[in-house]
Amino acid sequence: MQLLKALNWRYATKKFDSDRKLRNEQLNFLKEAIRLSVSSYGLQSYKVLIIENEALRKELRKVSWDQPQITDASHLFIFCARKTDIDAEVDAFVNRVEDKGSAAPAIQEYGQSIKASLKRKSVEELRNWSARQTYIALNSLMIACAEAEIDACPMEGFDADAYNRILALEEEGYEVTVIAPVGFRSTEDQSQFRPKLRKSEKELFEYIE
Repeated sequence: MQLLKALNWRYATKKFDSDRKLRNEQLNFLKEAIRLSVSSYGLQSYKVLIIENEALRKELRKVSWDQPQITDASHLFIFCARKTDIDAEVDAFVNRVEDKGSAAPAIQEYGQSIKASLKRKSVEELRNWSARQTYIALNSLMIACAEAEIDACPMEGFDADAYNRILALEEEGYEVTVIAPVGFRSTEDQSQFRPKLRKSEKELFEYIE
């Protein structure tokens, strides 16, 4: 029940207190929550940039509709989906499993089956699949933030191409999909006082027996 209390507490923070910063243990907690996130096949076909650098965030704010959360939050989390060379992610996954002592022939065979499955996707389907993985990881971040009473604001309002260029992600085979400034709400943020509006249980759920 504590989780529901935490989820009721959280909201998409529009104004952060720029003087408050995450402590190292808080940052490590959020990173571990992301690391343990659910991921298709367990591949984690993405990486997460955590940006504290003020100059870089000012540059990114210019291509984020000048939204103040980018610079005022304690840290900016940027989720980047693998765009190319998914096979490398599968090979890395196989190596991690083997390092844990799993039988090599079995995991090698599993790795080949993953590659075969992904190869059946078109380029666009593969990009969409990889992007969806980052949203699962984002949700893990949001839940962890709520539990720790850390504020966050998931955002798609930015120029992804500009982000990719500024962060030199294309060269590494990644592309930005979604971002989340993380920190602590300002007492001046009026959004925190708005009632949480969601669909009713009757509207949202349909039981099929």
